[in-house]
Amino acid sequence: MEAIIGSKIFLTLSVVVAALIAFIFEWFPVDITALIIAVVLIVLGLVTPDEGISGFSNSATVTVMAMFILSAGITRTGVVQTVRDWLIRWGGKNPARQIFVMGAIVGPITAFINNTAVVAIFLPIVEEWCKQTKTSVSKLLIPLSFATVLGGMITVIGTSTNVLASGLSKQLGYGEFSLFQFTALGIITFFIGLAYLSLFGPKLLPDRRPSSDTASVGEDYGLKDYVSEIIIPPNSSLIGQTLRKTGIQRKFDISILEIIHNGNHFPQPLADKTLSAGDILLVRGSREELLKVRDEKGIEILADVKFGDPSLTEELSTGEEKIAEVLILSNSRLISSTLKDLRFRQRYNATVIAIRRGEELIRERLGKIPLKFGDLLLVQGPKESFIGLQTTRELLVLEEREVENLRQTKAWIALAIILGVIVFAAFDLLPILVTALVGVILMIVTGCLKPGEIYGAVRWDVIFLLAGLIPLGIAMDNSGATEWLADRLVGLGGHLSGYWILLFFYLTTSVVTEILSNNASVVLMLPIAVRVAEAINLNPLAFMFCVTFAASNSYMTPIGYQTNTMVYGPGGYKFLDFTRIGAPLNVILSIVTPLLIVWLYGL
Repeated sequence: MEAIIGSKIFLTLSVVVAALIAFIFEWFPVDITALIIAVVLIVLGLVTPDEGISGFSNSATVTVMAMFILSAGITRTGVVQTVRDWLIRWGGKNPARQIFVMGAIVGPITAFINNTAVVAIFLPIVEEWCKQTKTSVSKLLIPLSFATVLGGMITVIGTSTNVLASGLSKQLGYGEFSLFQFTALGIITFFIGLAYLSLFGPKLLPDRRPSSDTASVGEDYGLKDYVSEIIIPPNSSLIGQTLRKTGIQRKFDISILEIIHNGNHFPQPLADKTLSAGDILLVRGSREELLKVRDEKGIEILADVKFGDPSLTEELSTGEEKIAEVLILSNSRLISSTLKDLRFRQRYNATVIAIRRGEELIRERLGKIPLKFGDLLLVQGPKESFIGLQTTRELLVLEEREVENLRQTKAWIALAIILGVIVFAAFDLLPILVTALVGVILMIVTGCLKPGEIYGAVRWDVIFLLAGLIPLGIAMDNSGATEWLADRLVGLGGHLSGYWILLFFYLTTSVVTEILSNNASVVLMLPIAVRVAEAINLNPLAFMFCVTFAASNSYMTPIGYQTNTMVYGPGGYKFLDFTRIGAPLNVILSIVTPLLIVWLYGL
């Protein structure tokens, strides 16, 4: 019997190690990796088929799904946009004050609304604010991300990780967390983090990206040598053909942004425009590619276009044309596809001029680059095309959304629904799962959300990630792997005081989070922490809170938390920028949080 149990432990831990490797090397998206893990556990007999799919019906998964929909109801009615004026009125121009005011506004919001949604709303607001105050966006976007992460720890519904930890607590026999069960701890750590960001952020954060207008965007993307004007001479083989028929955009690594014919500017779509002698084409492409076009098609390259000159600014952003940055969101179907495969130009009637991926700037072979979450696309096209881009839930145009696109007359209804969900859950009148689902129904019935919008509101990657990871926790428990690991840890550190054991779990969970994800680290570490607490007669709740906070407080890398990835490109950051400001914050919270847990909840 012991041999059978031992083999199951070995098999389970082997799956955990394989999962760790798969997450690190990103062979598949994390949600797909989690589903593969669930299937492997079923095939190996480590969980039953019912247990393998139990993640889809788990109360944590359903609650998180409902909270995504409630967040969408708030954003679609423009409730959050109303705080924009507060930001501008109270933020001032002092960097420390700006960070503090911004954090004090977004933090409490993310206690009740998904933090990725809050960052998506505030990214264009902060960009516009930076323009008005002539502040570099790189001074404010990391604090925006960090403040939403800190704020998400104020309530149980602040992050999907908190909800998952609450579900695991119930599974382990300690019941679900109440809505405000660790709010005291969350508020204190929030203000510690905000004070640190306000005092040290202005010094540690780079002054790298100016607030973006057309000229500065061109300079920032280094497009001086990648946007040129070519003219079609009388002897060119292109004369009399449509742009589509010439095939030059398919054959060469260039994009035609605009055609000027007899002084008239023709914006996209351009595929069916017939070319004539004397036409001037505004082209995105390297000098080498333009020389190839010249040799084969007989065009002439005009003098370099200089970004920042009024003439170019007018050409890129005429009355009907504009240029803007567009961020790829985490639930986008564009991820892993190329612009060519997506037929981006035809689908959105706009052209991608360059791609910013963190500190990397991509300006060549754009059509062949697989897109990733967090990629920032520099897009040029008709203004009408950007209205379409603003309405998609897969892309975020980094400019403020037109208020006409929001259901502002429903704002007070959406706010009342959210308050109702919070009050009923706070006084334990109904479980959080039930109040959230009732809130979803009310959002649809009252017209705050249209029925078809609820599917786009859900972050399905997070839902499938949770559903795939929950069976891993079950397998760890069924096989005895959790208890085996806990026994080893008790043997190694059972003589230490409670604070030092809490500190060990905080640091270990933080490392696991940076490698895997916050949800995966909770699934792996929380049951082990509880078993250790039980073995040495300490408070299991304190250990659960320690692991939950450590899992979400991830600041050292741009990939440690999704909001960090969202601001990586728009802020023009380098990888180590996050480490420079995030590592000290991680150290501070690692020392302080276990102390606060001992003080507030006891051991």
